[in-house]
Amino acid sequence: MAAPKPGLMQRFEDYHPSKRALGWSCALCVVATMIVGFSWGGWVTGGTAAAMARKAADGASANLAAMFCIAQFKSDPAHAVQLASLTKLDSWDRTSFITKGGWATLPGMTEPVSGGADLCAQQLVAAPPMASAAETPK
Repeated sequence: MAAPKPGLMQRFEDYHPSKRALGWSCALCVVATMIVGFSWGGWVTGGTAAAMARKAADGASANLAAMFCIAQFKSDPAHAVQLASLTKLDSWDRTSFITKGGWATLPGMTEPVSGGADLCAQQLVAAPPMASAAETPK
Protein backbone atom coordinates (compact mmCIF):
# COMPACT_ATOMS: atom_id res chain seq x y z
CA MET A 1 0.00 0.00 0.00
CA ALA A 2 1.29 3.44 -0.95
CA ALA A 3 1.86 6.12 1.59
CA PRO A 4 -0.83 8.84 1.64
CA LYS A 5 0.01 12.14 -0.10
CA PRO A 6 0.91 14.91 2.35
CA GLY A 7 -1.59 17.72 2.69
CA LEU A 8 -1.03 21.30 1.61
CA MET A 9 -0.06 22.49 5.09
CA GLN A 10 2.41 19.65 5.47
CA ARG A 11 4.00 20.41 2.10
CA PHE A 12 4.19 24.14 3.02
CA GLU A 13 5.91 23.32 6.34
CA ASP A 14 8.35 20.98 4.62
CA TYR A 15 9.33 23.48 1.90
CA HIS A 16 12.71 25.18 2.39
CA PRO A 17 13.54 27.62 -0.42
CA SER A 18 17.13 28.15 -1.43
CA LYS A 19 18.77 31.48 -0.68
CA ARG A 20 18.81 32.27 -4.37
CA ALA A 21 15.03 31.71 -4.75
CA LEU A 22 14.36 33.73 -1.60
CA GLY A 23 16.53 36.60 -2.84
CA TRP A 24 14.85 36.70 -6.24
CA SER A 25 11.36 36.63 -4.74
CA CYS A 26 12.25 39.57 -2.46
CA ALA A 27 13.68 41.53 -5.40
CA LEU A 28 10.58 40.88 -7.52
CA CYS A 29 8.32 41.96 -4.64
CA VAL A 30 10.24 45.25 -4.35
CA VAL A 31 9.97 45.90 -8.11
CA ALA A 32 6.27 45.03 -8.14
CA THR A 33 5.64 47.34 -5.19
CA MET A 34 7.42 50.21 -6.96
CA ILE A 35 5.51 49.65 -10.20
CA VAL A 36 2.17 49.62 -8.40
CA GLY A 37 3.12 52.62 -6.25
CA PHE A 38 4.23 54.86 -9.12
CA SER A 39 1.51 53.71 -11.51
CA TRP A 40 -1.59 53.62 -9.31
CA GLY A 41 -0.47 54.63 -5.82
CA GLY A 42 0.15 58.29 -6.57
CA TRP A 43 3.86 58.20 -5.75
CA VAL A 44 5.97 60.87 -7.47
CA THR A 45 9.65 61.69 -7.62
CA GLY A 46 11.13 64.70 -5.87
CA GLY A 47 11.43 66.62 -9.15
CA THR A 48 7.79 66.02 -10.01
CA ALA A 49 6.70 67.08 -6.52
CA ALA A 50 8.75 70.30 -6.80
CA ALA A 51 7.21 71.06 -10.21
CA MET A 52 3.71 70.45 -8.83
CA ALA A 53 4.41 72.77 -5.88
CA ARG A 54 5.77 75.47 -8.20
CA LYS A 55 2.69 75.22 -10.43
CA ALA A 56 0.36 75.46 -7.41
CA ALA A 57 2.22 78.49 -6.06
CA ASP A 58 2.10 80.25 -9.43
CA GLY A 59 -1.62 79.54 -9.70
CA ALA A 60 -2.24 80.92 -6.21
CA SER A 61 -0.24 84.05 -7.02
CA ALA A 62 -2.20 84.55 -10.23
CA ASN A 63 -5.52 84.13 -8.36
CA LEU A 64 -4.46 86.67 -5.73
CA ALA A 65 -3.34 89.12 -8.40
CA ALA A 66 -6.62 88.61 -10.29
CA MET A 67 -8.69 89.34 -7.18
CA PHE A 68 -6.67 92.51 -6.54
CA CYS A 69 -7.02 93.46 -10.22
CA ILE A 70 -10.80 93.07 -10.14
CA ALA A 71 -11.04 95.20 -7.00
CA GLN A 72 -8.83 97.89 -8.56
CA PHE A 73 -10.79 97.77 -11.82
CA LYS A 74 -14.16 98.12 -10.07
CA SER A 75 -12.91 100.99 -7.91
CA ASP A 76 -12.01 102.97 -11.04
CA PRO A 77 -14.60 105.76 -11.50
CA ALA A 78 -14.92 104.95 -15.20
CA HIS A 79 -15.13 101.20 -14.75
CA ALA A 80 -18.37 100.86 -16.71
CA VAL A 81 -16.80 102.47 -19.77
CA GLN A 82 -13.61 100.46 -19.29
CA LEU A 83 -15.61 97.23 -18.98
CA ALA A 84 -17.49 98.01 -22.19
CA SER A 85 -14.16 98.60 -23.94
CA LEU A 86 -12.77 95.38 -22.49
CA THR A 87 -15.70 93.26 -23.68
CA LYS A 88 -15.41 94.67 -27.22
CA LEU A 89 -11.79 93.51 -27.49
CA ASP A 90 -10.74 90.12 -28.76
CA SER A 91 -9.77 87.64 -26.05
CA TRP A 92 -6.05 87.84 -26.88
CA ASP A 93 -6.03 91.66 -26.55
CA ARG A 94 -7.77 91.77 -23.16
CA THR A 95 -4.67 90.88 -21.15
CA SER A 96 -2.67 93.75 -22.62
CA PHE A 97 -5.61 96.12 -21.99
CA ILE A 98 -5.65 95.15 -18.30
CA THR A 99 -1.85 95.35 -18.05
CA LYS A 100 -1.69 98.77 -19.74
CA GLY A 101 -4.44 100.03 -17.42
CA GLY A 102 -2.23 99.18 -14.44
CA TRP A 103 -4.90 97.20 -12.62
CA ALA A 104 -2.93 93.94 -12.62
CA THR A 105 0.23 95.32 -10.99
CA LEU A 106 0.33 94.77 -7.24
CA PRO A 107 1.55 97.60 -5.00
CA GLY A 108 5.32 97.65 -4.67
CA MET A 109 5.83 95.71 -7.90
CA THR A 110 6.86 97.04 -11.28
CA GLU A 111 5.51 94.17 -13.37
CA PRO A 112 2.18 92.33 -13.11
CA VAL A 113 2.11 88.79 -11.73
CA SER A 114 2.31 86.18 -14.48
CA GLY A 115 -1.19 85.01 -15.40
CA GLY A 116 -2.95 87.53 -13.16
CA ALA A 117 -4.00 89.93 -15.91
CA ASP A 118 -5.35 87.11 -18.07
CA LEU A 119 -7.37 85.69 -15.19
CA CYS A 120 -8.62 89.17 -14.29
CA ALA A 121 -9.80 89.84 -17.83
CA GLN A 122 -11.56 86.47 -18.02
CA GLN A 123 -13.37 87.02 -14.72
CA LEU A 124 -14.37 90.60 -15.55
CA VAL A 125 -15.86 89.61 -18.89
CA ALA A 126 -17.59 86.53 -17.44
CA ALA A 127 -19.12 88.42 -14.49
CA PRO A 128 -22.73 89.51 -14.81
CA PRO A 129 -23.10 93.24 -15.44
CA MET A 130 -23.39 95.35 -12.29
CA ALA A 131 -26.51 97.46 -11.90
CA SER A 132 -25.80 101.13 -11.46
CA ALA A 133 -27.17 103.08 -8.49
CA ALA A 134 -29.70 104.86 -10.75
CA GLU A 135 -31.16 101.57 -12.01
CA THR A 136 -31.67 99.92 -8.62
CA PRO A 137 -35.32 99.85 -7.47
CA LYS A 138 -36.17 101.60 -4.24
